[in-house]
Amino acid sequence: MRIFIACTALCCCLQMLGQETFPDGKPISKWFKETQNVNLKSLGKQYRITDYGVINDSTVLQTKQIQQVIDMAAENGGGVLVVPQGTFLSGSLFFKPKTHLHLEKNAVLKGSDDISDFPLLTTRMEGQTLTYYGALINADGLDGFTISGKGMLNGNGFRFWRAFWLRLKWNPKCTNMDEQRPRIIYLSNCKNVQVEGIKIANSPYWSTHYYKCNNLKLLNLHITTPRKPMEAPSTDAVDLDVCKNVLIKNCYMSVCDDAVCLKGGKGPWADQDANNGSNEDIIIENCQYGYCHSALTCGSESVHNRNIIFRHSTVDKALILLHFKMRPDTPQKYEYILVENIKGNATSFITIAPWSQFYDLKDRKDIPLSYAENITMRNIDLKCNIFFNVKPSKQYQLSDFYFQNLHIQAKEGDIDKSIIKSFITKNVTINSQKVE
Repeated sequence: MRIFIACTALCCCLQMLGQETFPDGKPISKWFKETQNVNLKSLGKQYRITDYGVINDSTVLQTKQIQQVIDMAAENGGGVLVVPQGTFLSGSLFFKPKTHLHLEKNAVLKGSDDISDFPLLTTRMEGQTLTYYGALINADGLDGFTISGKGMLNGNGFRFWRAFWLRLKWNPKCTNMDEQRPRIIYLSNCKNVQVEGIKIANSPYWSTHYYKCNNLKLLNLHITTPRKPMEAPSTDAVDLDVCKNVLIKNCYMSVCDDAVCLKGGKGPWADQDANNGSNEDIIIENCQYGYCHSALTCGSESVHNRNIIFRHSTVDKALILLHFKMRPDTPQKYEYILVENIKGNATSFITIAPWSQFYDLKDRKDIPLSYAENITMRNIDLKCNIFFNVKPSKQYQLSDFYFQNLHIQAKEGDIDKSIIKSFITKNVTINSQKVE
């Protein structure tokens, strides 16, 4: 508690001096304020794909032809792959150093609905480094990679969704990965990345996934998957997996799973695996949320999340505003998380509960203890069904929560402060009744 109070005092002092801070008192760098659009002219020659034999035909697979344009740009020192108005069908594409992607207005780069058009490779899925299918857009180890424009990346997911639901009907115990499905964007080991302006729709699986990426900006994106006529399963909008310095701003997200999900590894010894790690210094702001399972999730495949800010946003039909998935077989720590200035509606204000799906302690004899601490939620006006959906458990410890200026309308407004050690509430009203 003393650390929490000290950090709060330090934050207040720095804010009085005009310096914004993360929840642990660390100054927020000016990098988070710099949101200039991608300057195409500064990125080198523009390679319009239709100038190099790629045709505007949504029925003809042109992976090889499009990849040849990317390779040509890389061989000539870099440049921008420009997709003009039209619809172009492709499997996995792999961007090289100093190459970029730009989608012009009404341009659609459409993913194949045949999994064989997405090669098997060493990648990252569900908190593991393993062999799985490539995404539609792939980049590894790049510095300064950009995706920009006003066009669309369309995952063309209907056939994959239908196959998943059919498999689940046949085998109710099947996992998400049992039905092979590609992602739309997968970027790994990249830095100084900006993805801006485009629509990302109909992903077969996770919509966008970033692994070990530093200095990542996601700006003005529109990320959606449908609920009807068929629900698009496990189509997270943004998965951050061992990432640092991330800004997600002015985005719209409405998907059939979590909107922003923090990952980082899973398993009884996950905190000792160099492939896993923390998500740190993340700001999500000025966003709008449609239907999603959770607006912000510390995921079931997550080891450590620190200095996470979610603010100045609206939610509409989210199932959960803030969700902590506490996995029994994984040591987890969620700390210094701030949720503030949120309006709208959700089924649950906050949910914390043991995660019961697909866990395995392997050779570990004890259940590793997990923690959620230094969590602040303030200046929130929300209508919900359940306000405080927090389950006590011996597998985790909850401490140093601070709720301030909450105006909640809830069908179930009960709150059990005894579940959380050092739990402060200030100016919290539920159904017009003040919480003491």
